[in-house]
Amino acid sequence: MSTPDFSSQFDAAIDATLEWLSEHGEFLFDAANGALTSVYKGVLWCIAYPPSWVVALIVALVGWRMIGARFALLAGLALMFCALIGLWPETVSTLALVLTATVLALLVAIPLGVVAGLTPAFDRVVDPCLDLVQTMPPYIYLLPAIALLGYGPATALLATFIVAVPPAMRLTSLGIRMTPNEFIELGNASGVTGLQMFFKIRLPFAMPSIMAGVNQSLMMAFGMVVIAGIVGSGGLGEAIYGAVRTLDIAKSINAAIAIVILTMILDRLAQAAARTRVGDSQ
Repeated sequence: MSTPDFSSQFDAAIDATLEWLSEHGEFLFDAANGALTSVYKGVLWCIAYPPSWVVALIVALVGWRMIGARFALLAGLALMFCALIGLWPETVSTLALVLTATVLALLVAIPLGVVAGLTPAFDRVVDPCLDLVQTMPPYIYLLPAIALLGYGPATALLATFIVAVPPAMRLTSLGIRMTPNEFIELGNASGVTGLQMFFKIRLPFAMPSIMAGVNQSLMMAFGMVVIAGIVGSGGLGEAIYGAVRTLDIAKSINAAIAIVILTMILDRLAQAAARTRVGDSQ
């Protein structure tokens, strides 16, 4: 019998590892599945409980306060259009999935980015890992997630979380490192503490880069949510996947329009929040 080549051995090792994790870590992955699903359902309930016109009105008011009356009118009408084409449940499901995954990613990425910005040795270690995550095809993360968590929103959340972490972490680290040396020297000469140096000098200079990372994570999450429709995540991604399978061109176009509407609204709101936050920090 011929000796298996390296590729076969490598594939067998990966399969064996996933099988071992599935068997010995079942309780852990079940708990993670339950926690992620509960968080997602809680966010979804908050968004889906009010009527569509109430959500559209709230978004319009927020948009009017942050951007202007023209954006508020267009955003409100665009969201009502999503309801008129019969995709409101899918729209709010996608919105809940994106917001949940992005917030979870930022809770991890921003603190780690700060550590990487302050610790060059740590940055050199994580930088290749972030390169790997960002260069891998996004759908690759769905396969191990399915093996460990099964089908459903938890799998989509995990995969979306993975792709949303690198942009925020990289740009946070970059922002922390961008603090001008003369300001650091001035702070040291003034006798400020480490916390004062961070919050009064480093953080204000890093804020534009951090907010850009938040926006990029949000956009990455939207891209992944569409792909995650193949794992039964619900929302517009699953609607597009189902339309492709049945060759329902009209439904696929409607779902694509709804995704564009959500993406543009959140992108503009995130940019406005970034400008406001940067202005406050200066």
